Amino acid sequence: METEKLKQLAAERAVEEVEPGTIVGLGTGSTIYYALLKLGEKVREGLNIIGIPTSKQTEEIAVQQGISLSTLGEHPVIDMTIDGADEVNPTLNLIKGAGGALVREKIIAHASKRLVIIADEGKLVEQLGSNFPVPVEVVPFGWGATQLALNRICRSSTLRPDFVSDNGNYILDCGFDGIPDPSTTESLINNLPGVVENGLFINRTDQVIIGAASGIQILKRQG
Repeated sequence: METEKLKQLAAERAVEEVEPGTIVGLGTGSTIYYALLKLGEKVREGLNIIGIPTSKQTEEIAVQQGISLSTLGEHPVIDMTIDGADEVNPTLNLIKGAGGALVREKIIAHASKRLVIIADEGKLVEQLGSNFPVPVEVVPFGWGATQLALNRICRSSTLRPDFVSDNGNYILDCGFDGIPDPSTTESLINNLPGVVENGLFINRTDQVIIGAASGIQILKRQG
């Protein structure tokens, strides 16, 4: 089955869990696009929700779909967030940020009672850092010095070309040959001056909905 179809299946399954009257965090990325389309369809059928977008891109699509939006300032506690991931390991830790919205995504995830991740089966890995780099958002001032420090933690890093985040910052994509201890790596990166946030999401996910050729797989956090 095509990857796009698997993404759509996972996204539409996640939207089934959105209850009327809830505050819903809206992630960013190609898989979330399908969730926004389905949410828009349900809103037009009468579903009453308020969305909190994680990026300008998501905000634009949500507006087009007729989804009512607000801000984290108005709703500091979010009932449920639906977001995507670049990699998911067996303990439901993630790499996120291919879409460049990792800072706002992590803020929204932290404010959420429940984080539901949607992905196609190709995003499942035994160890994070196997296929995707870890995006790191850095302030423009002194970014070269920040990169040198980052390169002591990862194998190498690359400045994302022609990209500025919604926060006005740069992103360095940091390659690893696997990350055996994601929690420690997340802390090491975030402790560097100049780093705003990184795309390792540790102990934040409650549920992962996977679109697979064999059907929908649902993974839940243990304990």
